[in-house]
Parts: sequence; structure tokens; C-alpha cells
Amino acid sequence: YQCDPAIKGLNSSAAVVINFQERVILVAGTGYSGEIKKSIFSVMNYLLPVEDDVLPMHCSASMDPVTHETAVFFGLSGTGKTTLSANPTRLLIGDDEHGWSDMGIFNIEGGCYAKCEGLDAFHEPEIFNAVRFGAICENVVLDENRKPNYDDISITHNTRVAYPVEHIPNAWTKGMGTTPSVVLFLTCDAFGVLPPISRLTADAAMYHFVTGFTAKIPGTEVGVTEPTPTFSSLFGEPFMPLDPMVYAKMLGERIADGRTRVYLVNTGWIGGGYGVGHRIELAYTRSLVARALDGTIEDSEFVHDDIFNVDIPTTCHGVPDGILVPRQYWQSTARYDEAAHNLAVMFEENFEKKYSHLPESVKAAGPHAQVSAEARHRGHGLLGLRH
Repeated sequence: YQCDPAIKGLNSSAAVVINFQERVILVAGTGYSGEIKKSIFSVMNYLLPVEDDVLPMHCSASMDPVTHETAVFFGLSGTGKTTLSANPTRLLIGDDEHGWSDMGIFNIEGGCYAKCEGLDAFHEPEIFNAVRFGAICENVVLDENRKPNYDDISITHNTRVAYPVEHIPNAWTKGMGTTPSVVLFLTCDAFGVLPPISRLTADAAMYHFVTGFTAKIPGTEVGVTEPTPTFSSLFGEPFMPLDPMVYAKMLGERIADGRTRVYLVNTGWIGGGYGVGHRIELAYTRSLVARALDGTIEDSEFVHDDIFNVDIPTTCHGVPDGILVPRQYWQSTARYDEAAHNLAVMFEENFEKKYSHLPESVKAAGPHAQVSAEARHRGHGLLGLRH
């Protein structure tokens, strides 16, 4: 069934309608079963903060098998939540939807829902081996032997597999964990100017949480054929029915109470924007995340990027030093400065349009386009990378 977009209140041929009073969800006109899980997730995002003082999160979560310290990974589709949380050295709590209460975190779901375009046993063995009896493939083309061909995207880029969390060998089937020691915001930067990893202050964490910058990449939505920059509050704006500050305030309080470290991780492009640079190697992102989780990245010397207002490590085990500070990795610093300025302007315009009522300390913790404009005017490029 395809809806008629001419009918008042509809924006397309698809509709997802939630009726809280009747406890009914109507899904029509989609070719994507994820609407089911995201619908009930939206219900939880409405009820949990109000009724239970629980912060619902569009994130994956994992646990250290020895210390039982937990970490959560925020990010929109295609930024690496499922891939990075399915780590053989850690216990998987869940891959997409969680709650954070005063007792710790818990998984809202009982399974995982992974993108599988180009899936192979070498790069993502845990997910690849999870596709077996009890899993459901969606939009995946089968070969003549009825084996999935993950490289065939003739139906859609948005090929998926749903599987029980128990299909991951290192799954923590209790579905609960302690208060997170690390929060990671995953973003896919199509401009290639954000560092592969950077450290955030508490105010900067709230800024990037409400901002939710990433790029929609092919396969995440109908009509998206190349990365398109977007801002999605809380890394899941369509599923968060309350005012964004409700969730942001809860996150800020929990970070402060738990002394949680927060990092912004760019899983997108480096060395240039889409079509010029290249997407950062998964192995490097895994190393950066691993060092953030075990805390050893804090042993590095950090420099401060005045434009994006973040602290960047200059070394990380398993990662070439040359890619960590983006401006030094671009062939043309002038082009980097221009691209960085343009993205900083987008951040500021989005914040002013949607979040001008937020505290000044949060606003000040975000990118500053004026810094890049002044630097370019003087011909010095990026201002003040400082210790």
C-alpha cells in the first residue's frame, strides 16, 4: 500500500503513525522493516524520561570483560555503531537502543539489526557469522545456491540482517551494564575536516549531542545517492518526541555524576571531502576507539583546534600520526581552511536556528566560524593549534 502524499498531513507515500491512546502503530508504504523497531523505540523515548527518569539513547553499548566498565556509542545509521560495538575483545550489551538510569544502562531490544552491504568475514567476522539459522535477511539477494550475495545491491543499498544478540559470541545476554565510563559520538563527516578522534568537555558533549552532525550516506534513506551533511538532534531526531533539552540535560547530569570521558569520532572522510579524500580505514577507527576505551589515548599529547573547539591527540598506537590532525593531512591547507570554515558556519547556523535558548556555556563549546574567517583573512589558515 502506498499513501497518497496529497492527503493533508502526509509528506510522502510512506507513513508511520503512533496512537498512544489506542496503543496502535500503523506502518504503511515502506520497504524497510526497521520502521517497526524504530516505532516502539519512539514510544520508549516518550515514556522513559517522564515516567522513570531514564535517558533513552540511540546507541550501541559494550562492556570490558574484566573490569565490566561500559561504553556507549551514539550515531546515526551508517556511522559504525553496530560494527564498532561488535568487538571480539569486549562483551556486547546491545547494538542500537538503550536506557541509562541511576543504576546503569540496559538494552531495550533483544537483538541486533545490521547493515550488510559489502559484508564479509574478514572485516566484520562477528556480524558475518551471526547470519545463520534464526537470523532474517532483508532486501538481500541470494545466489544460485541460496547464499547471501552481500555485494548485490540491485534491490537497495539498504540491505539488512536482524539476528538475536546471542548470535554474537561475546554477547552479554543479561543486557545490563554499569554507568558508562566512556561515551563516543560517531559521525560520518563528508567534508573530511573533523579529526578521526577528539576529546570533548562536558559542555561540548551537550553541544554535539543536541547537534547530532553526520552525513546521510547511500543506503540509509531513499534518494540519497551521495553523502549529504545533516544535523539530527541526539543522533536520532525523528525518534525523540520530547524537547531535545530534556534528553541533553539528562545526559549532562549523568556525565557529571559518573565522571565519564567523551569523544567525538569521525568514521567518515579524511584528507579531503567526498570524491577527493577517502574514508578512514576501519582498522584505524578500531584502534582509536580501543585506546579511548582503555584510557591510554589520554597518555598522548593533545592539541586544541580553535575552529572546531576540540582537543586532538597527536599520537595513537596502531594509527599513523599524520592522519590525526586533519589540516596537516590535506594536500592543500587553503582548501582545508575553506572547507572547515564552511562546516563551522553550518554548525553555527543550525545551533542558532534550533538551540539559541541553550546556556551560553554550551553554545561557546561548539565550533567558531569567526576563528577560521580571521585566520583565512590573515593567510595563516587554522589558528592556534595549541597544547
